[in-house]
Amino acid sequence: MTEAVAPTKTSTTAFPILGAISFCHMLNDMMQSLLPAIYPILKGGFDLSFGQIGLLTLTYQITASLLQPLIGLFTDRRPQPYSLPFGMGSTLLGLVTLAFAVNYPMLLLGAGFLGIGSSIFHPESSRLARLASGGAHGLAQSLFQVGGNLGSALGPLLAAFFILPRGQSSLAWFALAALGGMGVLTLLGHWYKSQGHARPPGRRIPVRHATLSGAQVKRAVLVLIALIFSKYFYLASIFSYYTFYLMHRFALSTRDSQVYLFVFLAAAAVGTVVGGPVGDRIGRKKVIWASIVGILPFTLVLPYVGLTATIALSVVIGLVLSSAFSAIVVYAQELMPGRVGMVSGLFFGFAFGMGGIGAAALGALADWTSIEFVYRVCAFLPLIGLLTALLPDLEGGARKEASR
Repeated sequence: MTEAVAPTKTSTTAFPILGAISFCHMLNDMMQSLLPAIYPILKGGFDLSFGQIGLLTLTYQITASLLQPLIGLFTDRRPQPYSLPFGMGSTLLGLVTLAFAVNYPMLLLGAGFLGIGSSIFHPESSRLARLASGGAHGLAQSLFQVGGNLGSALGPLLAAFFILPRGQSSLAWFALAALGGMGVLTLLGHWYKSQGHARPPGRRIPVRHATLSGAQVKRAVLVLIALIFSKYFYLASIFSYYTFYLMHRFALSTRDSQVYLFVFLAAAAVGTVVGGPVGDRIGRKKVIWASIVGILPFTLVLPYVGLTATIALSVVIGLVLSSAFSAIVVYAQELMPGRVGMVSGLFFGFAFGMGGIGAAALGALADWTSIEFVYRVCAFLPLIGLLTALLPDLEGGARKEASR
């Protein structure tokens, strides 16, 4: 059974649609990334500990992660083309709450609204990217994902050059970006519906890959979840604490450390663009191998070098590690072709959840030991990538099935 029984797909890649959803992904993740980017402001203004910063990240990441698989499963059965602007509206509400927060509970509430917006946005927008792919699933997922990476990279720059000089309340100006995103997403919802994708899917769509048993699919999903844990627990050390690490170890200013965080995130955006198309060409398992295990020598060296080498190593780590996510998501979608929304929600949600748990755990560890010790411990996380050996070769299985 193939995806031919699913709702209508575009026969060629719809690049204008992919460009629009990638642009909205950029806006969404840019606004979401403002939260960790303004941690230095919040830490000083509210006298927060590293543990409280970790809890703030955990609140955001948990609300983003727990809802995503449920929303994805629901929209697999009942597609909701106009849910996307609603999710962007929740992000808008979160920004305004953070901008005018006067105490720590209000900060937690604003972080929660941001997480809800993200949990609504990602499953359905990832499905829309797949529907517009014309069969180039890796390319479409990379184009979609690179928008998010670019948005995440812009957050620290906007925080350094716009928010830091003007203060916490200047966050409210970014509500205008959310309003613009809501307009574009409404138009995309109309395309989604007009192309026939909003119809409930047929009952005959397979829920797992044709060449694999249910047990094999479950084992592969568990391996992919372990790989996501490795990737995002390490990234939590960068997203939440890299600026503090640079400021503490090399005596950099807040602005300079934010710029270097942007350099890392920009490298991650480039890696995302590369990972999907390369996976389409050579196979997603090979990309996963190279991207997670391949960074191990660089993460092991990073905590012991000077500033220039730290920046250079962070670029390599961001470039290589980020190429994994698009390959992992598309690989998982191919494992369960009838559960695209649930799979997207599960993996985006688990990624956010691991980022949140990682931020909280690493923040507590930093309070207990030191920020440098955190990076020495996290350096060994890519060893989990060796589990990639347990993943089945989907491309090879498909070729054998086709030759019968």
